[in-house]
Amino acid sequence: MAYQVPAGDIVAIIDAPPAPVAALAPGRRYAALVHYEAHPPVELLARPFLSLAGIRVDPVIGGRQRTRRLTGISVLSVSDGEIRPVELPAGQSVSVPVWAPDGRGFAFTVDEPDGIAVWVADASTAVAAPVPGIRVRDVLGGDPTSGGSTVRWSRDSSSLLLLAAPGGPAELPAEPIEPQVEEAAGKHSQMLTFQDLLRTNADEDIFEALAMTVPLRVEPGTGAATTLGPPGLYYNLTDSPDGQHLLVYRLKRPFSFRVPYPYFARTVEVWSAAGELERVVADLPVGDEVPRQGVPTGPRMVSWEEPVPASLIWAEALDGGDPRAEAEHRDQLIRLAAPFEAEPQITGLVEHRCLGWYSMAAPGLLLMTEHDRDRRWLTTRLTDLSSPAPGRVIFDHSADEAYLDPGSPLLTVEPDGTRTVLQDGDHIYLRGDGASPEGDRPFLDRLDLTDLKTERLFRSPADGYEQVLGFLAEDRDSMLISHETRTSPPNLAVARLSTGERTQLTDWPDPHPQLTGMQKRMLAYDRGDGVQLTGMLHLPPGYDPRRHGRLPLVIWAYPHEYGDAATAGQVRGTTERFTRLTASEPVWFVLRGFAVLQNATMPVIGDPETMNDTYVEQISAAATAHVKALTEMSIADPGRVAVGGHSYGAFMTANLLAHTDLFAAGIARSGAYNRTLTPFGFQTERRNFWEATDVYDRVSPFRYADKITAPLLLIHGERDANPGTFPIQSERLFQAIQGNGGTARLVVLPYESHGYLARESVLHVLAEQLDWLERWLGPGAPEAGPDGAG
Repeated sequence: MAYQVPAGDIVAIIDAPPAPVAALAPGRRYAALVHYEAHPPVELLARPFLSLAGIRVDPVIGGRQRTRRLTGISVLSVSDGEIRPVELPAGQSVSVPVWAPDGRGFAFTVDEPDGIAVWVADASTAVAAPVPGIRVRDVLGGDPTSGGSTVRWSRDSSSLLLLAAPGGPAELPAEPIEPQVEEAAGKHSQMLTFQDLLRTNADEDIFEALAMTVPLRVEPGTGAATTLGPPGLYYNLTDSPDGQHLLVYRLKRPFSFRVPYPYFARTVEVWSAAGELERVVADLPVGDEVPRQGVPTGPRMVSWEEPVPASLIWAEALDGGDPRAEAEHRDQLIRLAAPFEAEPQITGLVEHRCLGWYSMAAPGLLLMTEHDRDRRWLTTRLTDLSSPAPGRVIFDHSADEAYLDPGSPLLTVEPDGTRTVLQDGDHIYLRGDGASPEGDRPFLDRLDLTDLKTERLFRSPADGYEQVLGFLAEDRDSMLISHETRTSPPNLAVARLSTGERTQLTDWPDPHPQLTGMQKRMLAYDRGDGVQLTGMLHLPPGYDPRRHGRLPLVIWAYPHEYGDAATAGQVRGTTERFTRLTASEPVWFVLRGFAVLQNATMPVIGDPETMNDTYVEQISAAATAHVKALTEMSIADPGRVAVGGHSYGAFMTANLLAHTDLFAAGIARSGAYNRTLTPFGFQTERRNFWEATDVYDRVSPFRYADKITAPLLLIHGERDANPGTFPIQSERLFQAIQGNGGTARLVVLPYESHGYLARESVLHVLAEQLDWLERWLGPGAPEAGPDGAG
């Protein structure tokens, strides 16, 4: 079957160019604007790749599989709003720019036919040029979530630290035709069901060949390179604040067929600036026995203590990394200073699990956050590494809390490369979403660390939505903000705190002005047991229930877990944001006369250990309340209500069709439906299948496929890489519904992963979804029976 294409009005919106993404420079005088193609042609996804160690590698360029194309970079001068495009090779994809600490230039990569080149641009002129003779690999260094860094500036902005290709295309060993054999013997490896793993000894050799890099220090103008170490499996290379040492992360054999590369055997080392080994900080084994929802043992989060010339800080588990083990303190903080010859010093004990820290401007001070798993609680302390006493509590609140969320500190990069919390004397600055019963209103606060009093410097206006991106230069009166309203898309502006004056810097247009009149309102009502539910209702332009009657309704949701009813019922979101239709959104149905309840809350509340015991009952009660509320408002036709969701929302959708008669149809995308195939947990479920067999069985809609009588559209990416949502999940649920005489349609998208990106794919998905609901909820749809089916 050929790809389907929806009507022209929808195609035009999908093809409208997205606004670029802004990256504010250190010094806050410039911003890089990254232009991108929202939906590349499917040919990009179809490029051959190899599934290795949890990642997908393009062997031609020696990098990660590209699923988006970043098409260009511009430089915005925030003082006058002038935008200068950087001239780049036509048709090539670039990376997100990496700013130099002095804020005067940035580096980025360009995908060339023979590999990945490195370019450097001057911010004042927006003139860029390639670094001569350099090709890098981002197989390991391309994942910042795992601490990766393929391209990084030195602290003094004079050179680049690169993970370079060893020279020429990688010579890949031939993969023999042979049986795939794995053996288990006594290991308790209760990990997620990861995908794209190594499978054979040949896979190990191919991964090593493609991930191998050489660490270099490169002069950006001439390309003069100094080799810092031998070829290896490096994924992070960071110099110390004084520039005299290097922190080096690298993998080593043995690898694993059970877990992805971040869990492979690895070392953390300190080198001199010239590349001589000074200290092995950590020599860690394969981490395939990490306890469920736990952490590895040994040093983790090893990093430089920023305000100190050369001192390392890291955390280590005291409970074996097992959150279920009894322990007075779960972690300890450890410090090791240059010349790195002494024994590491324990600087403090952490009662709960350390999640990370920010360095303060003063040496030895950290803003450290710990998580109490039992209470679902976050505590942030101002920790003095010179004192064994617990740090002073700065923030203390539920992890589920929205209204009292204090926000996150603004950070700064000084010209010498020091990265710390932005601090003026005893004051730091916090920005947050500003959730409230009236909706989100982002804020900027100044917090006095001496008495913990806050001063609100900025709050988004009630009739718009503004977010602070950062102060300009050293001026604490002027901020770069993103501004949007219901009818105007996000644009950049300068806001002045003293006068409230706004100076607009960009004028990116509305990609779909035909939706300007669309109605949007935040709804709130009771689940029936005192739990408040919310949802964002979208209605067609000009709709009036008295004149136009009831509409077919689409409820789109994704369940979340909460420890208590109060936080579950808090309002998240706002009506004052611009509605930008993206391919994954459900608001498209408004264009065809449907009412859409987006982000309809489906809270699952209770003890974190057992809350899924009542999962089905809780989502069913929420769905009932949503349908009842919209029906009582005379908006929804109760016989023409559909439910849909993506991933865990798809799991919810199938369960609601199996256990209620509320819906005339459903749409489930990229979901998991048989929880016996995710036996070591899902979402926040803490028990494994053998500890809670009845729960895994009860929440698996596959088990109740014979009860799914309402028509269900199943959509899945052929190459879904998300743990737990293998494509077979949709295939088997479809077969189960088919075998029991139900109505279903299965769409498998070539080359797509968990989310769908290619232009052909997203247009096909929109066409399928619109046709499906028109078929089952439209004017010619069969009359719904008592079980929701036609």
